[in-house]
Amino acid sequence: GKRISAADALILHQRADLMTLGRLSDLVRRRMHPSGIVTYIVDRNINPYNACITDCGFCAFYRSPGDPEAYVLSRSEIYDKVSELSRLGGRQVLMQGGHHPRILSEWWGELISDLRERFPEVNSHALSAPELDHFAQYEKRPIEEVIRDLKEAGLGSVPGAGAELLVERVRKIIAPKKTTTDRWLDVHRKIHEGGLRSSATMMFGHVETAAERVEHLQRVRDLQDETGGFQTYIPLSFHPDNTEWSHLPGPTALEELREIAVSRLLLDNIDHIKAYWIMLSIPVAQMALAYGADDVDGTVVEEKIYHEAGATTPQQVLRAELVQWIRDAGRSVPGVLVAWEKRSGVWFGRGVWDAGRGQERTWIRATW
Repeated sequence: GKRISAADALILHQRADLMTLGRLSDLVRRRMHPSGIVTYIVDRNINPYNACITDCGFCAFYRSPGDPEAYVLSRSEIYDKVSELSRLGGRQVLMQGGHHPRILSEWWGELISDLRERFPEVNSHALSAPELDHFAQYEKRPIEEVIRDLKEAGLGSVPGAGAELLVERVRKIIAPKKTTTDRWLDVHRKIHEGGLRSSATMMFGHVETAAERVEHLQRVRDLQDETGGFQTYIPLSFHPDNTEWSHLPGPTALEELREIAVSRLLLDNIDHIKAYWIMLSIPVAQMALAYGADDVDGTVVEEKIYHEAGATTPQQVLRAELVQWIRDAGRSVPGVLVAWEKRSGVWFGRGVWDAGRGQERTWIRATW
């Protein structure tokens, strides 16, 4: 059908009943992913440090430099964590810290290079647009050079963190020291031009309006029209506990499903919508699979940032548990992975997949 506009999306967001949104978004999902497969990855999160100078009021994870609770993991600690992941058959490590005043791109380049040498099968999905921009500003060099050097070191893809809400009114309230809307988008433009793919996110359920959520989605869609570099979109629910914004209630499960559905309808040029179970809860993530989502992230192993802010979900799950949740929701899952192959900078997995029609051999695109 015809592409919907931002105005259409706002009407749906504000006026459509949730069941109608679910039917529409699931229809779009079925058109884009007719196999019915829900993708996931065996991965883990590592936060090498927690010192940060941006002082975001919504963040319960960071500590100011010099705080007694500030830490920096040793290389051996990081290697041990990735080694554990590798033994579990993991294929990706997500690494983010914050805006540290002394840990910059050279430190990260050495770390990523070391990990590539020790664990070549594990993709380094690392950093964020604000962190990369922080490196460029502190090092007084173009962002393109920072991205190039990290890619040469082995950076495989970039998370969509730090987007928060891509509307300046909101950013000035919740993250006034962080990268601006236009700069976040431009850094991802440079990431894509540099030959890397990335994800996009939105943290919702705090001080923003429905119109501002839609504006955020439109900005992401416009950049995707230009570069085609976003591989997945991840709506992130605000968790208020232990933050300066603890007086806010955060979004309800119904709001989370509505947001996922509208995202699927408006972001017709991004292949995957992720139901991030860490933030949604497992039951809501299962329901989200009927509201446009086709990916549930992964096993995670040791998530800290959202648990500091009050998330009560497990910090990790076993692959078998994740598979069972997906099947309990009536969806199919990848089966036995045979091989990975990188095509034009994008990873594909080849294996025997449970596609709901018996087993078949095919390629499926990674959603990192």
